[in-house]
Amino acid sequence: MSRPGIDIVYDGECPFCSAYVKMVRLREAAGPVRLVDARSDDPLVGEMRRRGFDLDQGMGMRIGDDYVHGDQVMQRIAMMSSASGALNRLHAWIFRDARRARLLYPGLRACRNATLRLLGRKPIGAGAG
Repeated sequence: MSRPGIDIVYDGECPFCSAYVKMVRLREAAGPVRLVDARSDDPLVGEMRRRGFDLDQGMGMRIGDDYVHGDQVMQRIAMMSSASGALNRLHAWIFRDARRARLLYPGLRACRNATLRLLGRKPIGAGAG
């Protein structure tokens, strides 16, 4: 399943997740990035699940043969993102530190989950078969 570039699996129905993956300008700094909706039938979604990643609890990322999940995705994105723009610089400062990313990620995930409930959207796992 390995291919060049970076794959990010995120919740396409989450307004925060969708805005985030577009905001970080990762392509400018890291090259080819493929964004995969975790609610799709893309084979990478199945691979993430086989690896034990709960996509309701965090994004997944594949870089070559390396797979990461949740706060580790945020940290890797922060390390690879373009430093252009105030939001990207702030994001990089916050999430490049693994400890800060690990501490802040549960709160971000809780906000995401609450927002999806308010919008009447089902968890990703509810659509998995």
